[in-house]
Amino acid sequence: MGNITKDNWKETDLNVDSLWIIGERDKSGKHANVYHGNFVPQIPNQLIRRYTQEGDTVMELFSGGGTTLFECEVLRRDYIGFDINRQIMEYVAQKMAGCNTIRYTNCECDVTDKQLFTEHVEGICRERGIEKVDFLIAHPPYLDIVKFTQDKRDLSQISCLDKFLEKFLAAMANGLAYLKTGKYFAVVAGDVYKQGEVVPLAFNMMNVIKQNFNVKMKGIIIKNIEGNKGKLGVQDIWKYRALQSDYFLFKHEYIFVFKKMN
Repeated sequence: MGNITKDNWKETDLNVDSLWIIGERDKSGKHANVYHGNFVPQIPNQLIRRYTQEGDTVMELFSGGGTTLFECEVLRRDYIGFDINRQIMEYVAQKMAGCNTIRYTNCECDVTDKQLFTEHVEGICRERGIEKVDFLIAHPPYLDIVKFTQDKRDLSQISCLDKFLEKFLAAMANGLAYLKTGKYFAVVAGDVYKQGEVVPLAFNMMNVIKQNFNVKMKGIIIKNIEGNKGKLGVQDIWKYRALQSDYFLFKHEYIFVFKKMN
């Protein structure tokens, strides 16, 4: 994993704690917090450096605003991404214009569609001379809390938990079919508040993975999301609303890390 040895391990800034408190999102390079679903760049940076090496291929099932792709470019990892939002993909393509240091492809594709997904991946792998990828990352929508598109195939259009988990499972099955055995994957997930109660979406997602795939759970990381874009500048209002009611403010996300066993 990575390039950690007995000679250099003390020098690394890789975080092996299960609590990640990140004070401010990385705004360097091509990163810009223009997309509501963006996760902080420090997450893919840590995961990619921990579980891959230069020249490896990273696959992302919900590529969004390009956070992982931009980190792959900096870290010199090849990239295969998928998203259903054409508008944000065009934005990412403009940001990546002129990049020739890595091999990258961002496909407009419903990742729950096995036939279409397989056609894309098989073609890319054939062109690159590879069979499978070295790391997989997925940061799907959190039900319909933020509707990213009006496309009915979009997971952000789903309000029913069972239907969402069914679609999420299909996406993960498609992606994991192309992850090498013995390699790692990560799912970034959060919880939601619906109809007056917390819906532990993240743990439901973790559970369907454990139930349906031969994997080993390697980490449950809690990340503080102090800089949640939806609450910037209005923290006092949200605190007041919470105090007047009976709920707690979401300040966290989960990063679930798994090892694929076969």
